[in-house]
Amino acid sequence: MRLVLASNNAKKLVELQALFSPLGLELVTQGSLGISEAEEPYVTFVENALTKARHAAQHANAAAIADDSGLCVDALGGAPGVLSARYATLFNRPKSDDENNRVLLENMASHTDRRARFVSALVAVRSADDPEPLIAFGRWEGEVLRELRGEGGFGYDPLLFIPSLGQTVAELGAEKKNIHSHRAIASRQMLALMHEVWRLG
Repeated sequence: MRLVLASNNAKKLVELQALFSPLGLELVTQGSLGISEAEEPYVTFVENALTKARHAAQHANAAAIADDSGLCVDALGGAPGVLSARYATLFNRPKSDDENNRVLLENMASHTDRRARFVSALVAVRSADDPEPLIAFGRWEGEVLRELRGEGGFGYDPLLFIPSLGQTVAELGAEKKNIHSHRAIASRQMLALMHEVWRLG
C-alpha cells in the first residue's frame, strides 16, 4: 500500500519510514508527486493535519498521512502553537529558528510558570473523503529555560528542558529523541490504529 506524506521534509520522511516499516507501507512525499503544500488556516494541530492529509489524498488519489506539530506554552495561553514555525513574524521579526527562540525568551521573561510541551498531531486518511480519519496525538512535557542549551535538533529544541531526562531536547542524541519525542509517541499510536482499523501489518 502506498501512503503519501503530506510534507516535503526529508528528515520527517526518513523518520516515519522507519516507524511504519513493519506495516509494509511505501511512503512517498507529496512533492515527489508534484503536489503543492496545502493551506493551514486553522488554530488546532488536528484540523491542520486533517486538511493537509485530505489535500494530499485528493491530488494523489491515494491514502495519505500528515503531521502538524509545534510548541505550546502554558503561560502564553498555548502559544506559539500552530504558528510555532513562524512565531517571530507575528512580532515583525524575520522567520527563523533563532528569531523564534529570541521572541519566546522575551515573551517569557516575566513568567515564573515555565511549563510547556511539544505537540504532534498525526492524521491518516484512506481517501480525501474518508469519513473515519485515523488521529494520533503525542505530547512531550517540559519546561522553557531562560537560555539556550545544546547544539542538536532544531526549532525550540535548545529551550525545552525535559525533566524526566535531565536534558534539553537539543542535548539529546537523535536516537534518544526519536524514542521519547512527541512525534514518536504519536507515531506509535498511529501504528496501532493502522493495524487495528486498516488491518495492516
